[in-house]
Amino acid sequence: MAVVEESTGREAVIQRLRDVGLRVTGPRLEVLQVLAAGGHMDVESITAAARERLGTLTSQAVYEMLRHFLETGLASKFDRPGLPAVFEISGPAHQHALCLRCGRVENVQAEVAEPAGEAIGAWRMGDAEVTFKGLCPDCLRASQDTP
Repeated sequence: MAVVEESTGREAVIQRLRDVGLRVTGPRLEVLQVLAAGGHMDVESITAAARERLGTLTSQAVYEMLRHFLETGLASKFDRPGLPAVFEISGPAHQHALCLRCGRVENVQAEVAEPAGEAIGAWRMGDAEVTFKGLCPDCLRASQDTP
């Protein structure tokens, strides 16, 4: 998986595309810049943000670009049960917090424990995902304000 630096400048994004062997095109550059700006975005939000700068861009084209970004390690995907998946620029390993009411996703730094038990002892683990689930500050505040 490609480790991506924090820089979101145009030249850095161009270099990221070249580093993984993808041709630099206007749409790819804009979509990757949208992701590099931060946050967790679904395909429609990514499309709308990139379309503002490009003028025209279809969701299908964004899906195809995201597929390439996932395959090359430029982006990662987080599935939200019952909601559209969100995407983010790849970076250092982290976990996620998911709001069960609004679907908001935030990055969380947490230690992931080693699995215990004989049944899993023969496995060679490559990765682990931990998702913290609860209410985000906005939804928690809204639920406290409601009589």
